[in-house]
Amino acid sequence: MKEKGIGGANTKTGLIFEGKTDLATFLNKQNGYKVNEYGVVFYNSEEVARIFKKYGLYKFLEGYRIDWKKIISKRLLPDDSIYVIVKNTIYIIECKFQKVPGSVDEKLQTCDFKKKQYQKLFSRINIEVEYMYLLSDWFKKPEYKDVLDYIISVNCKFYFNYIPLQEIGLPVPKNNIEIE
Repeated sequence: MKEKGIGGANTKTGLIFEGKTDLATFLNKQNGYKVNEYGVVFYNSEEVARIFKKYGLYKFLEGYRIDWKKIISKRLLPDDSIYVIVKNTIYIIECKFQKVPGSVDEKLQTCDFKKKQYQKLFSRINIEVEYMYLLSDWFKKPEYKDVLDYIISVNCKFYFNYIPLQEIGLPVPKNNIEIE
């Protein structure tokens, strides 16, 4: 990821980390993918997933008559989430971009708690939960080694600058385009 330049990352393998690009926008630019206005993801005209941002996740749960207030005490609002049908898994994706030290440092340490809260919500409908961070290069610094090790130790994941599509169970297009 280059500051104020054109990124060298390639979208052939995954979701590029850009503050302005969300999952739906990214997928709509990939060969074979189409995301409609309701967040339904199609690959070669077949429904493969559903995308939810923030409150949209709770609308999905309402469709299963799940009242989050009866299960958890405070609503969590993910940056992005995607329910991948073939994997029967919801992937909670938190994007953390940092250029200077700040509160994001401590937020990385909350993944275990948040994943367990999401598991409480989705266990009612037998949907698995994966929790992952999409991180900027800032977090490659040596002082983040312990927190990154912790994320792995509690069965959460992190990726720098992109998430491989196969990691979230989505088909990887054969002839994909690159975006800046």
